[in-house]
Parts: sequence; structure tokens; C-alpha cells
Amino acid sequence: MTMKNKFTEADMKAFAPAEKLGIIATVSEEGLPHMSLLTSVMAAGHDSLIVGEFCQGLSKYYMQQNKKIGFAILTLDKKLWRGKALWTHLKKEGPEYEIYNQQPMFRYNTYFGINTVHYFDLKETTSGGSALPLVSVVQSAVLTKMAKSGAAKGSEVRVLSHFGENIFNGLDSLKFLSFIAEDGFPVIIPVIQCQAADSSRLAFHPGAFGSELKMLQPGMTVAVFCLTMQMEDVLVRGIFSGYSRCRGVKLGTLDIDWVYNSMPPNHGQIYPPVPLKRVVNF
Repeated sequence: MTMKNKFTEADMKAFAPAEKLGIIATVSEEGLPHMSLLTSVMAAGHDSLIVGEFCQGLSKYYMQQNKKIGFAILTLDKKLWRGKALWTHLKKEGPEYEIYNQQPMFRYNTYFGINTVHYFDLKETTSGGSALPLVSVVQSAVLTKMAKSGAAKGSEVRVLSHFGENIFNGLDSLKFLSFIAEDGFPVIIPVIQCQAADSSRLAFHPGAFGSELKMLQPGMTVAVFCLTMQMEDVLVRGIFSGYSRCRGVKLGTLDIDWVYNSMPPNHGQIYPPVPLKRVVNF
């Protein structure tokens, strides 16, 4: 990938529309990768990013605490930008605030609008937007589907819900993997071919984005964010177990130990189960 530290005019124009996918990776308080779908991400200038907030989730909290983020922007023509940035400040008014709330998605929404704008200094980004390697993605997805049953753990404990397992196994769903690099910034790698071997393990053939997936080391904590075109999504985190051959196919596997629902209006941890608490104050 060719990297640079500024957006071009073409870059800024490409992901100015609200109709795109924006994935933001942050660092949790424990130093672990976290990801959210934030389609409001856009460039505020050649060397800055902004994100509009309409509901409070963990990502907005983490980005203010650690400040280092990774981002991936996928436009409707399947062009992909990735990079890293540093959170600097937020505002609840100003020209960017007005731009967000003039967009049809927020201007005519009865239930929410943008209430806060987060600002970031761009540190690094890919050049010009790269096309998704659809041929290698499809080939890797087919190989994963053929071999993943050989990677199943067979655990009696259900980690992913049936809903979560189904959206991971949808061949039209999108998945992004994140880990924390040596410089402390979270890295995002598309891993669209990733699927659930069973409810407690993910598997993927490293044919698409293979040179980047080689950076993963056994024992590394990795997050994978999965979403559908209906904006259904789930975030998991776990330990990367390395690469091995299953049914003659090379697969990387991730043992899931944490599942999070990032869909509004009720964000929250799903696994391990959180005990119910009695409500005493209303």
C-alpha cells in the first residue's frame, strides 16, 4: 500500500457523502482493539478527519481516552481508504456541526441528529482509494466455507448467538479485523472471507489481503467486526490461534472470548453474559 499523510481533493470528495461505510477502530481501557460503524466519518481538510456523534457508545469514550484510532472508509463504488489519526477535541457547534445536520440523513430524522463533532489529526492514509480485490475475496470465502467445519471447536458453550453466527456466515456480509500495532495505533484489515466455524471460533483463508494478514501472530488479541447491508452488526474479540491446514486448506482461526452488540439504541456486552441488576432508582 502507498501511504501518505494528506487527503487529496479527490479523496475528500469521494467520502463526503453520508452513503458509505465508515469503520473506526479504537483502543479500550485494557489496551484491546474495539470497532464501530460510524458512517459520519469524513475529511474536514487535507490533514484532518471528523466524526459526527448521534448516540453515545464505547468508541466515542475510548477515542477520547487513548486518542489513537484507525479508520476504514468504503464507498459505494467499492473503493477503500484506510489509515490512522489522533483525536484532538470535540465541538457541539460550528460549521462542521451545521454541515452534518443539513444532511438529509440527520436533518429529516425525527429521532436523532448529530449532537457532537469529534476532530482528528490525520497521521497516515492509503493513497487514492484502492479497489476491493473481489476475485481473491470470493475465492477465499469459498475455500473458507469448504474447510471451516474442520476448524470447529465443538464447544458445548454457545458464545455467538444464532443471530451472530448467521450474519458471520452470510457470504454478502462485510468483516473487518483489527489489532493494536507496535506504535499503539489500531490497524484495520478487511477480512470479508471470515466465517464462523462454530459459535466459539472464526476461520478465514488468507488469500485476500494475505500480505497484511501475515502480520498476525499466535496469541495476539484481535477484534472482528461483522455487518450486513441491512446494518445488522456484531463485534467479537478473541485470541488468534495461528494458521493451520483444515481439510487441506490453510485457515487462520480466532477463538472468541468476548461478544458485543454495537447496534443502537442498546449497546452492550453479550458474552460473557452480564448479570441482570435490580433497578432501584427510577
